[in-house]
Amino acid sequence: MYEHYPNRPIVCIDMKCFYASCIAMLEGLDVMQEPIAIVGNLTQKGSIVLAASPPMKERFHIQTGSRRYDIPNHPSIKLFEPKMQFFLEMSVAITRLLLQFVPREAIYVYSVDESFIDLTGTERLWGEPEETAKAIRRAIYDQFRIPSAIGIGPNMLMAKLALDIEAKTTGFAKWTYQDVPQKLWPVAPLSKMWGIGRRMEYALNQKGIFSVGDLAHTDLAMLEREFGVIGNQLYYHAWGIDLSTFEAPNTKEPMSFGKGQMLMQDYHTQEEILIVLLEMCEDVARRARMAGYVVQTVALGVSYSRAAMEKNFYRMKTIEEPTNETMKLYEACKELFTIHFAQQPVRQLSVRLSNIRPHRGIQLDLFDEQKEQRQKLGYTMDAIRERFGAASLLRAVSFTESGTARQREQLVGGHLA
Repeated sequence: MYEHYPNRPIVCIDMKCFYASCIAMLEGLDVMQEPIAIVGNLTQKGSIVLAASPPMKERFHIQTGSRRYDIPNHPSIKLFEPKMQFFLEMSVAITRLLLQFVPREAIYVYSVDESFIDLTGTERLWGEPEETAKAIRRAIYDQFRIPSAIGIGPNMLMAKLALDIEAKTTGFAKWTYQDVPQKLWPVAPLSKMWGIGRRMEYALNQKGIFSVGDLAHTDLAMLEREFGVIGNQLYYHAWGIDLSTFEAPNTKEPMSFGKGQMLMQDYHTQEEILIVLLEMCEDVARRARMAGYVVQTVALGVSYSRAAMEKNFYRMKTIEEPTNETMKLYEACKELFTIHFAQQPVRQLSVRLSNIRPHRGIQLDLFDEQKEQRQKLGYTMDAIRERFGAASLLRAVSFTESGTARQREQLVGGHLA
């Protein structure tokens, strides 16, 4: 059944413990021998572990996502704060190394530490794809002292699955379509399958689908009826079929504007949480204005502290008139928060703007004489921030103890530069 589907030598390469490996290289340490952890902020006990070396995971059971207070006081443990600018520079340097083996269009950078490579046509230069992949792996280690894992498959999906399910343990794995029944179908729970999250896993479990093999042998019509286009994709992915290409996605029409923020401490009162929400609304509204869009649907997500007794919530509100005014969007967020806030300590917030359309002008309102002035003010503030930096013009609430905008302006990717 696979004769009409893509069958190219696609590589998915992942830099193992990338952040920890970069720091180890800087400090002259061996990431495979030393217990190393990268912590968002060493001075805050609740700060998150961003990366941990294999000995840190095996000997001390500290994983990515652990907290600073989970790390034992042991003399062999080495703790570092992130150097995000350096990590990004290292990622770019590794991509440049890949360009020694393949042209730019044959590389798809999936994340800061993971890339896809199409080795089609490189046989005359470097030999068989398996040998080329191993040569790339050796070159990365020889130049940067960063270990990596590689999966090879006939398409992007299979290469990624070979990496995640096998190569991250063995270092190297090659999967073919013939391997699907033996290697892919036994995968369970379903959330171990690339592209299936916890919610989708639960929905599929409710249909009696618990493994990838179950999914592959489920009626396609039923999956499409229950899950739409996603159901069709899930079915074919369960058979190892993927039609994705390396072409860059079309970004001319964004689907939404969003921002998520992990708070560095529990926020307990409505007043201090609303300060952060206003800052977040300012940021996403500015992005909508700069892109030339107005939005009509606002979504608010709130995650409580681990000690909270209430469930997290995610709620949406559609406003009457599309807008990109900060305060209009903030008022919608504030209403959602006021209704659903359970008076529990909050640790994470998200704001997303959707139902977007191009901003083609201002709809005047006889009962709102200040509307045009507010629009001009918003764009003027954006121009000042664009020229002098996001922190050059802040609301007064950002200078309170609860504000986070000033601190975050000094970060790269949410962490220390």
